Amino acid sequence: MAGTETHWTPPLPTFDKPVKVLIAVAPYYRDIADDLLSGAKAMLEDAGATYDVVEVPGALELPTAISIAHRQSNFDGYVALGCVIRGETTHYDTVCNDSSRGLSTLGLTGACVGNGILTVENRQQAEVRANPKDQNKGGGAAMAALHLIALSRKWGRETKGVGFRPSGNIQMAGDSEGTPRA
Repeated sequence: MAGTETHWTPPLPTFDKPVKVLIAVAPYYRDIADDLLSGAKAMLEDAGATYDVVEVPGALELPTAISIAHRQSNFDGYVALGCVIRGETTHYDTVCNDSSRGLSTLGLTGACVGNGILTVENRQQAEVRANPKDQNKGGGAAMAALHLIALSRKWGRETKGVGFRPSGNIQMAGDSEGTPRA
């Protein structure tokens, strides 16, 4: 049974330069989303990262929101949080598959994305996985993003603004104090 197994996770990476992360959350199930968000925020704070939070209607919109931020802002990484609980129709399969595929595609194009979209059979499974004091999948998604950011910085190089991506810093999701603005 998966609930009794133990899993190893690497220690939090350390950074010599500031890290800024976007947490995109789909609060369709508000209490579940709040627990996921709490776990993600705590993990990012433990690593010394700053973050902005944006809400979207559902899990299908998470890849799009992250894609917009990846193209137009200056985040180092992204955390996608949401929950899909199996219902009576095949819509569950569409939402699970398409949101996961969208996030994976972003990762393959260079975005450092931690996937914290729960795909569960029932509310009880979601509550256990979202709870920061239990499985803490929100914290796990944030940790995944942090590890990918660390790898990106380890192997990265300075870009010169090729194509449509301008050189220099672009700030669209918030000012240096974290105040959101459009």
